Amino acid sequence: MITYTKTVPTLLDTDVIVVGSGSAGASAAIASARAGARTVLVERLSFLGGTSTAVLDTFYGYYTPGKESKKVVGGIPDDVVRELGAFGAAFERPNTFGAGTGVTYDPELLKVVWERLALAAGVRLLLNSFCTDVVMEEGRVAGIIVDGKRGLMHLSARVVVDCTGDADVCARAGAPYERAGDIDPAQTLSTTFRMVNVDVERAQGFGKKEMWAKMTEAADSGLYRLPRREGSWHVTTQAGVIHTIMTRVADVDGTDPEALTEAEVEGRAQALEYARFLRDHVPGFERAQLSWLSSPIGVRETRRVYGEYRLTREDCLSARKFSDAIGACGAPIEDHHAGTDTKWLYVPEGETYDIPYRTLVPRQVRGLLVAGRCFSATHDAHASCRSMAQTMTMGQAAGSAAALSVKGDTLPHELFVPTLQDHLLGLGAKFGDLSAVTA
Repeated sequence: MITYTKTVPTLLDTDVIVVGSGSAGASAAIASARAGARTVLVERLSFLGGTSTAVLDTFYGYYTPGKESKKVVGGIPDDVVRELGAFGAAFERPNTFGAGTGVTYDPELLKVVWERLALAAGVRLLLNSFCTDVVMEEGRVAGIIVDGKRGLMHLSARVVVDCTGDADVCARAGAPYERAGDIDPAQTLSTTFRMVNVDVERAQGFGKKEMWAKMTEAADSGLYRLPRREGSWHVTTQAGVIHTIMTRVADVDGTDPEALTEAEVEGRAQALEYARFLRDHVPGFERAQLSWLSSPIGVRETRRVYGEYRLTREDCLSARKFSDAIGACGAPIEDHHAGTDTKWLYVPEGETYDIPYRTLVPRQVRGLLVAGRCFSATHDAHASCRSMAQTMTMGQAAGSAAALSVKGDTLPHELFVPTLQDHLLGLGAKFGDLSAVTA
């Protein structure tokens, strides 16, 4: 923490502060406000959604993969899809990698959907504001310091929810965490891009395996710099427009601004190379033009906190059920490592594992919850449970827990979990039969 040389003015005092408005943070703020807590959502960008609006256009994790798709999320995730549907801006799309049916949407309209749901719930938005420090009182997070055009401002709260993706609040508060790459190799980063004027029917007819073969051939020729050899593209809500997940930037600490700057530059350079490859070698792309680059680059993992429980690879692959379940996941372990391919490991056919509430409760620091890709999990478990449907699920649970803690005049680590579970089930959340608990 910083020792300030001047008085930092207080902007507001509230019940719950949610920092970061990605799919986890937006969901947390909506859930908290709907549960009756005065809630502020702090976001460093000028819009809500984080990765869901700045990088990607498909929610994964809504359904289990395999022969039969089973829906495993509910509540706020359903509200988001319903509102997108009212715009005619979403459709379900089978996933060819086996991650399950995805919900593809228009990310620009999703910005509006997140805003409308948050404002309708009574959330106070604070955009263009970066959390730069925390305020501690006797081991409890009592507020945050934000920086923006007005300079440093103090916000106080009874509970803070860290949905920054990088565990920024947790790190500043002194909560323990593992930095991606310290134990297992960190997942790579990707700049996604879109292309217009694509003859989608011809491009789909060419086939995925044929495209990969051409990609390998082009890379081996030395004429194209393509670090990943099995990237993908998919249709969008707009005719003749495709969205890609192809680039791969490895060995980057996403919490280091210098390293992240280099990664942003490299990601955009790779995007141009992959776009050139598609135009030169894939039928249907001859007239295609690059129309959009993700900003910022897509970061898969940085800091992962050590919570009161740590989700493991074994938990995922054995479809483990927990007594403090707050959500479910059936997504495979999807490891975007530094090689040319991607490693996949699957949860048993048609099965799901539970997400324990304890993975949202950081050790050592009180008055603090975490949700999203910085929750408490090992590298492998994280590679399964970071799907946006699950980060929405975590956010819904963390926001609800924060509000219930305020209402009950307790701290999140002391919350009676069955009360939270009853509340979540009332919202439409889904998790395993508690009579089948194995942990």
